[in-house]
Amino acid sequence: MSTGTEPRVGRASEEAADLPIVVDDAAAQRFQVHRSAMTSPAVHRAEVERIFGKSWLYVGHESEIPEPGDFVRRQVGGRPIFMVRGVKTGNVNVFHNTCTHRGALVCRQDSGNSKVFQCFYHAWTFDSEGRLKGVPDRDAYAGGVDFDDLGLKRVARAESYRGFVFACFDPAIEDLTDYLAGAKDYIDLVVDGCGGSVEMARGTNQYSFGANWKLLVENSFDGYHAESTHDTYFKYLVSIGTDLRGGVSGGAVDLGNGHAVIEYSSPWGRPVAKWEPLFGPDAHTEIDRLRADLVARHGEQRAHAMAEVNRNLLIYPNLIINDIMAVTVRTFYPPTPDAVDVTAWALAPRNEPASLRHRRLDSFLTFLGPGGFATPDDMEALESCQQGFASGGVEWNDISRGMGRTPVANDEEQMRVFWRRWQQQMGTAADLAGAR
Repeated sequence: MSTGTEPRVGRASEEAADLPIVVDDAAAQRFQVHRSAMTSPAVHRAEVERIFGKSWLYVGHESEIPEPGDFVRRQVGGRPIFMVRGVKTGNVNVFHNTCTHRGALVCRQDSGNSKVFQCFYHAWTFDSEGRLKGVPDRDAYAGGVDFDDLGLKRVARAESYRGFVFACFDPAIEDLTDYLAGAKDYIDLVVDGCGGSVEMARGTNQYSFGANWKLLVENSFDGYHAESTHDTYFKYLVSIGTDLRGGVSGGAVDLGNGHAVIEYSSPWGRPVAKWEPLFGPDAHTEIDRLRADLVARHGEQRAHAMAEVNRNLLIYPNLIINDIMAVTVRTFYPPTPDAVDVTAWALAPRNEPASLRHRRLDSFLTFLGPGGFATPDDMEALESCQQGFASGGVEWNDISRGMGRTPVANDEEQMRVFWRRWQQQMGTAADLAGAR
């Protein structure tokens, strides 16, 4: 939380120095974001370059490519790339998905296994380590062509932490472990809470909706909206016997570099090791066993954090890990200022018994699936905000809740952490002339 006495703002230019987008006034306990941050094409163009072009972005999980030659293709920061496990080395390789000859996509399937990747346009062929292995009529090329230099191009930086693979298009970025800062501890909680060995369940949720991506960041760890927006879900929990009288309690934590988390205790169950009526009476024994195993491995205090404490984690700028009634990994990218494409996966313990996996996936879909209780509510709310911005008359969003106290889970400190990092990366571009 800021301790300065002067408002911290972004500036459009020396000629438009009275046009801030972010106002962070600790003395007045006021934090505001101008709505042009969510609507301006100029701001969006700057975000593509300064945020998505210069941050570590989530690519996928190593468990998605367990065998040599396994691959997945993704859009990362708006760019087509693919991740493949090398046949010879076993390394995880992340390549730009473009042929070095004339530019066509080389990997044209979402996932699979292949020793080679052949461009369908002129049949140039590359192996899983990126080397150019085949050129039809190679003798037609003059001696000045260096085929060894025409292999697939790797993304500038690619690293992983606990199986989570990230890439960055800026070769000068700090190492991933330094970038993750305090978020590493929460990734550890999630992975160790699943027994230390995890995998992505097969299949994804993919959907799009009409709102700015930063509204989804805010929404993903906004405890303030839960009771009003998701009233139907809470009524459903009561109808199946969940006792909600204990309520929700917790707080927000600034993890550094724009990462933040809300962590809180709640009445509902968690497939890690907290039973609830939704799981059925037969699940009691297995969940008790899981809890005992966590205590034996990590001690009572850490086991409690793994089994009973929920966390909504942002890894800046666009990776959300919701460790709640299921573990959801969600990433997103904005093709325009008023649209966002979302992909979500379910993270689970490797070799999880079928009955527990079924329970986990049911929880994953029931609340956070695109047809579940929460996601349609959230999309409606965010699209409503975006529509409301077009009305005019009101210039600022207020994100001041909790500035005058130690932040609790339904305050907005975690959002301010995001916006401060956003302002830092955007610099003067956060107030581009003509943004309004």
